[in-house]
Amino acid sequence: MTLTELKYVIAVARHRHFGRAAESCSVSQPSLSVAIRKLEEELGVTIFERRSNDIAVTPIGQQIVDQAQKVVEEARRIPEIAHQGRDPLSGPLRLGVIYTIGPYLLPELIGRMIETTPRMPLVLEEGFTTELLAKLRNGSIDVAITADTLVDTGFMTMEVYEENFVVAVPSHHPWVNRNYVGTDELKDQTMLLLGAGHCFRDQILGVCPDLAVFASSASDVQKTVEGSSLQTIFHMVAQGLGITVLPASAVPYLTGLSNAIKILPFKDPPPKRRAMLVWRKSFTRLDAITALQGAMHALKLNGCAPVFEKPSVR
Repeated sequence: MTLTELKYVIAVARHRHFGRAAESCSVSQPSLSVAIRKLEEELGVTIFERRSNDIAVTPIGQQIVDQAQKVVEEARRIPEIAHQGRDPLSGPLRLGVIYTIGPYLLPELIGRMIETTPRMPLVLEEGFTTELLAKLRNGSIDVAITADTLVDTGFMTMEVYEENFVVAVPSHHPWVNRNYVGTDELKDQTMLLLGAGHCFRDQILGVCPDLAVFASSASDVQKTVEGSSLQTIFHMVAQGLGITVLPASAVPYLTGLSNAIKILPFKDPPPKRRAMLVWRKSFTRLDAITALQGAMHALKLNGCAPVFEKPSVR
């Protein structure tokens, strides 16, 4: 079995005609027909039904065609991989970002990367931490930006920046004239949390463990209300439905809600999280990781400070 034979199979499946398929492959029809017959004999199955007026793909043949397309597409990436090996800052970098970091980091990060690595466009994807780690394992993405909540993943990691958490309350809330809030006071409030699956939700419950009881108990549902995104929660706070905890980087994005929401810091030392880069140990474009780290360090995100750490295995 050769790549050439697989290309012939794909062409015949596309054109449903041996002559047109041969022409598209710049080969004679007899040569193409012989190659496909040889492949069918090697595999012991019939890929195409030859009829007087047309060609039909058999059920097993369709599976072979589908797989052949994947193989050929992956083979075409080999020169690209080789080129990137010679120049790690050339070619796309597939970047995954968790939902509670992406909207606040990516706008500035993309602009910075365009300036510093113009030949390395970012192909972006947002998701939950577990989803991004799965895509790292199967090679769907090259690197992910997550919060520092990973344990024994087997990936390479590097912490890049840390940010404080802050409290958002409605403008008419009794706390609006206070200078700070203690973490132990959250349990007495109706808290607006992200739904299950968001690591930021788990971090908030880590700040105030008492909330975990309310979040899992139907009888105390009035103590916690869940939202699908931080943007949704922003508006719920503005409507007076409760309070919430935010990453400081999200505060500048309270578009149009500044009069309805008051942001309060936590009492020192404030709870915080660290953002980190995660990639496979087999990923060879380490200069791309370094460029991404440098771009993130250069950003001036609200409430964030760069962290200078060497890569390590998590």
